[in-house]
Amino acid sequence: MFQIGKTIVSEEIIEKDFLCNLSACKGQCCIDGDAGAPLDSEEIKILEDIYPKVKPFLRQKGIEAIEAQGTYITTDFGDYETPLINGADCAYVIFDKKGTALCAIEEAYNQGEVTWKKPVSCHLYPIRIKDFTEFSAVNYDRWEICDDACTLGKELQVPIYKFVKEALIRKFGEDWYMELEKVAATYK
Repeated sequence: MFQIGKTIVSEEIIEKDFLCNLSACKGQCCIDGDAGAPLDSEEIKILEDIYPKVKPFLRQKGIEAIEAQGTYITTDFGDYETPLINGADCAYVIFDKKGTALCAIEEAYNQGEVTWKKPVSCHLYPIRIKDFTEFSAVNYDRWEICDDACTLGKELQVPIYKFVKEALIRKFGEDWYMELEKVAATYK
């Protein structure tokens, strides 16, 4: 672990390689699991505001889940997450013609309907951030459904921190990312 500003960062994001391989996994991270995507408190207002523009991109099951549960849910621990469809798929998931799970929010963004790409936790994956009182922990989240992404990342030599560069800058800023690059250069 090393520290950059108010973050404690796992060396694994420098050591491990990762490159999403949607053709292999079909976006399984959006449809497996028992929880929705973690949301920052400022993201819940964004979801409420953009829902009318995202709704046309959603599947009927997603619309039904969101209209029953809300654009986000609050967990028993007071955390915010995207709602799920029957305890599995993220309510915002859609599928392309090949059956690959995609994000309706990101599709609305790609079509120019909204200016917000998607929840930062999704954009950061496989990195997960855990906020504490004074610091945030920045960790690699291993999940066997991403084995193909690890293999592809290793083959193409793409460290995790480079794969999620845009998302890390979005979360922590350009200066923070430049510090991370310095650490990575001295680490190796």
